[in-house]
Amino acid sequence: MKAQELRAFCLEFNAAVEEFPFGPETSVFKVHGKLFALGALDAEPLKVNLKCEPEIAVRLRGEYAAIVPGWHMNKRHWNTVTVGELPDRMVRELIEDSYDLVVAGLPRADRLRLDRG
Repeated sequence: MKAQELRAFCLEFNAAVEEFPFGPETSVFKVHGKLFALGALDAEPLKVNLKCEPEIAVRLRGEYAAIVPGWHMNKRHWNTVTVGELPDRMVRELIEDSYDLVVAGLPRADRLRLDRG
């Protein structure tokens, strides 16, 4: 998966936006103001921080060298994923899981607005 594909996929989610609060080199993807993915999309190798259930995060880190504790994030809830070292399908699933976790934590009114699209 290339950087532009990652960006396009993240922006496909309902109410997803891309912002640059840490400077122009770091893309931050949010839903209702809460981030679900971030990374320097021009970096080599391409890496992205993604939210993950704590138990699953630990398991994934044990199974894949390309998944490590989230850099500059709460390491219990975030992983840093080296994108090119994993199958594209898996990266998409990890991004979708991150988005779903963030949405689940939104206030009920925001979740309802998402459901109405």
